[in-house]
Amino acid sequence: MTLRARLRLCLAVSGILLPWTPARAAPEEVQVYMDEMDKPGEIGLDLHTSYVATGDAILDYPGAQSARHRLRLTPEFSYGLSDSVELGLYLPLTTLDSEGRLSLDGAKVRIKYLAPRSPGQRWFWGANFEIGYVGYKLDPNPWNAEFKAIAGMKTGRWTLAANANFDFKIAGPASAPASLDFDTKLSYRVGRHTAIGLESYNGVGEFAHFGRFGSNDQSTYATIDTDLGRWDLNLGLGHGYGANNDGFIVKAVIGVPL
Repeated sequence: MTLRARLRLCLAVSGILLPWTPARAAPEEVQVYMDEMDKPGEIGLDLHTSYVATGDAILDYPGAQSARHRLRLTPEFSYGLSDSVELGLYLPLTTLDSEGRLSLDGAKVRIKYLAPRSPGQRWFWGANFEIGYVGYKLDPNPWNAEFKAIAGMKTGRWTLAANANFDFKIAGPASAPASLDFDTKLSYRVGRHTAIGLESYNGVGEFAHFGRFGSNDQSTYATIDTDLGRWDLNLGLGHGYGANNDGFIVKAVIGVPL
């Protein structure tokens, strides 16, 4: 048996014997949740987009879609149920792969709560829960959920916000223990309608193996938040590291006036 044949055999055997530990695909939304809420009875629409410009074309698991040169576009519809509760629907989760193939890959629903604030209160807190279905090429487990704790403060020109995300599998064939990651945002308002900042998305790991940052997805973005008339824009240029195979990533959250 030649050396090349032996290497192929070893790779095949390892793929069978080793448990799947897929990295999280580039998410349908790259966003730190803060204190934005639709007013009661109000309908909102945000367009979430991200494009992986550079990176390794490594597949997280057999049958996965490569993230390199992939465009993700997800409309998020929201509805203000009350002053403290907002409902959301991500429909459809859409990808355009490096070959130009467009596909619809699932849907998610969410409910967000923000605690009432007294006049002049600078800090805020709340929570968000979402559950949804995604196609196999984005995740080997079709049904997943996330609980998100939200906290932040706005003082003067500065805004600081943090999310603690608890991700867990609802149903699917692959092993996926519950995991935790922290998302943070620090921004500084440079004008009446514009702020610049940093957003960081950091996987901490499975609950049984906290702290292994090098083996979890990490990414950091330089961002600008602004508005054009009634349109709200959150634009970012980021880079993946740790277990994240993405190089440079361009992302945008576009608030569409309805």
